[in-house]
Amino acid sequence: MLGAITNTYGRAIVSSRSNLDRSSISHRPMIIKMSQFHWASTQADVEAHLRQAIPVREPLSVFEPKHHLVFAAPRNTAPALCIAACELVGGHRNQAMAAASALHLMHAAAFTREHLPLTDKPKLGPMINRKYGPNIELLTGEGLFSFGYELLARSDDPAQNNSERVLRAILEMSRAMGSQGMIDGQYHNLPNIQFNGHDPCHVERIRIKHVSEKKGQLHACGAACGAILGGGNELEIERLRKYGLYVGMMQGMLPWVEGKGKEEGLMKEVEKLRNLAIKELESFKGGNFGEISMFVNV
Repeated sequence: MLGAITNTYGRAIVSSRSNLDRSSISHRPMIIKMSQFHWASTQADVEAHLRQAIPVREPLSVFEPKHHLVFAAPRNTAPALCIAACELVGGHRNQAMAAASALHLMHAAAFTREHLPLTDKPKLGPMINRKYGPNIELLTGEGLFSFGYELLARSDDPAQNNSERVLRAILEMSRAMGSQGMIDGQYHNLPNIQFNGHDPCHVERIRIKHVSEKKGQLHACGAACGAILGGGNELEIERLRKYGLYVGMMQGMLPWVEGKGKEEGLMKEVEKLRNLAIKELESFKGGNFGEISMFVNV
């Protein structure tokens, strides 16, 4: 990614590099970075869209926790990737805004579910500013999933003749959130899952694999939806889907790379994923790929 950035927990970091030369990036720190202006602009647009879609109104018992949980979740780069993919294939960001907003809703719902205070064990990573009990958070979080699909369906506009694209984006999102995507990753990240007969290091590798694939599926979905809604052809959609998968998997591995003494094996895997992602952008060099390339720049 280019200039200021978000790390895994949504905090900003600053950098201004933006070329895709593989040799020049191979030994830099493993931190995903993005253009400060582009990130701020995209995030502001997505949040404005969500604030309009989720006003605090009656019944307050429904809409206050809904509004709170959407904006309490840490920011995620999948919505920005969705919009960047749409723009890369010649679309306007407005065409992908509903999908980008739906992706944040899915992320917020999943984050809420992962951090329900159901045990005395401390949770790893960022926490929600907790205003409601687990019963309210559970019900509201599950409602965010269905509202995400509703928000995307409402973007169907006969004047734009985009019904087929919107339907396809809904299908993409449904698959990414299901048993082959988000749900599978969340299951394998549960702290009490037993892997009988395996040593702790092997269990940790299994968890890393599934957590990175969970993020990979979310970002693959975002990139594919953006390309679909922007009018990309099948080759462009599939290339951007793969690009999103590699980017998301890189981000999923970063907590272990940065927090476990920079294990050489994982760093090599991140570098391999980065090179695969760069390869998927090569066919877009005739276009404006500067913004989307920010997701692999370090």
